[in-house]
Amino acid sequence: MEMFAIIFLPLFLFMYFATQYLLNKLRNLPPSPWINLPVIGHVYLLKKPLHKTLTALSRKHGPILSLQLGSRRAVVVSSPSAAAECLCTANDAVLANRPRLSVGKHLGYNHTSIVWAPYGDHWRNLRRISSIELLSSHRIQSLSQIRSDEIRRLLRALYAADSGGTVEMRTVIFELLFNSMTRMILGKRYYGRNEIDSEEAREFREIIDEMHKVTGKPQAVDFFPFLRWFGRSEDPCKGVHERRDKLLQNLIEGIRERSEKPQGKTMIEVLFSLQQTDPQYYTDEIIRSLAAVLLQAGSDTSVATMEWAMALLLNNPSVLNKAQLEIHNLVGDSRLLNDSDLPELPYLRSIIRETLRLYPVAPLFLPHESSEDCTIGGFHIPRGTMVQINVRAIHNDPEIWEDPLEFRPERFMHEERGINKERLKHVPFGAGRRGCPGEALAMSMIGLGLGSLIQCFDWQRISGDDFEDMSESGGVVTAKAHPLLARCWPNSTMVHVLSQL
Repeated sequence: MEMFAIIFLPLFLFMYFATQYLLNKLRNLPPSPWINLPVIGHVYLLKKPLHKTLTALSRKHGPILSLQLGSRRAVVVSSPSAAAECLCTANDAVLANRPRLSVGKHLGYNHTSIVWAPYGDHWRNLRRISSIELLSSHRIQSLSQIRSDEIRRLLRALYAADSGGTVEMRTVIFELLFNSMTRMILGKRYYGRNEIDSEEAREFREIIDEMHKVTGKPQAVDFFPFLRWFGRSEDPCKGVHERRDKLLQNLIEGIRERSEKPQGKTMIEVLFSLQQTDPQYYTDEIIRSLAAVLLQAGSDTSVATMEWAMALLLNNPSVLNKAQLEIHNLVGDSRLLNDSDLPELPYLRSIIRETLRLYPVAPLFLPHESSEDCTIGGFHIPRGTMVQINVRAIHNDPEIWEDPLEFRPERFMHEERGINKERLKHVPFGAGRRGCPGEALAMSMIGLGLGSLIQCFDWQRISGDDFEDMSESGGVVTAKAHPLLARCWPNSTMVHVLSQL
């Protein structure tokens, strides 16, 4: 019996893997790792951080890679041309759907939020509301005073601190951007010495941290449905959703009581106005789902980008000095930078774009799903396949970018943004029908925040090392593994402006 196992088990496994390989070839599926184990498929290959694992597999097997993840077939796309086929040309409508995952069921309000809703009339309406009513250029401009006020509060606090003191950048950036978002959405700020709702603010932060943990860790039940038989498989998503939903509903009811006649000054008042015209559609659940997406996407991704940008600047003092000089030449030393200055600061914009190239906060786009059979790069993609765009691999591809791991803002100085987006070689905010509608707001907030810190202060690394540690955390949003610490001093040319804030 033992001799039988020794002889025939390896033969059986070889025939099993060879048959799978040949069947994939006959069906014209994308290349795949040869060993596809029963039940688990290729899950055994996946390690953290996931985007690096997928990049390594794509370099070995090709830029269009097929994986069997438990019960789900997935395709990973790591080239601009294939990404363009998915998002902008041949398959933009076919791949506009989302897979039905646990996170979409619970945190996405049973797949009805703008992030997780299937492609159709409901999603199109949410997209229209977001693009026209909440995130239009007019709406962003009308709320610019809020962003400017929060910038002033931050600059005043830094100026009042001891010169050369240590600043924990993640905390101050989070408070800046989260207060900006809550004031624009809810008409209320949460962080600061004079704020009384510290408990609410603490709970907000705890919920956001829990959401990161849940969304950053794939739920096994999504790939092994039989785990539902054992129960509690989706409990983490359920628990976070219940806490977030209760908090948001309390906020909505409190705001509604304070403003019986919405004037449209904040995003939540815009949604209240829509609710009055069509209460059956614009339910409190719709309002909660939009507010949740705006708060999380509008704060955490921008916080991570600003922290990465500051770390890169501290590691590259010549770039920091050049950016400071550009701002000084445009703005002078008698006033602070404002929103209207940003279009005239190409080097600052290039710093932000180069940061987003090196460290896109979402290195893997949220997954798409094929609603029918389609073709990508000449390969057959069956209906129901989960398609993942590896934007980090595209942004760091040496065949596309010269010295891709080097921080060179100059590479963007002479390239038009539209050309880059058309070729999908630089797409940190996504593209096509599911592209992020908040790109303009994010670029404005990051540009104004980063530019103001550069304009008003001189910066220096805390660590005695030659370079700031640039190791990454895992999760859907990629942040620095260790919060950035820095020293700052008021810029001598801006002291008189800072002293009057």
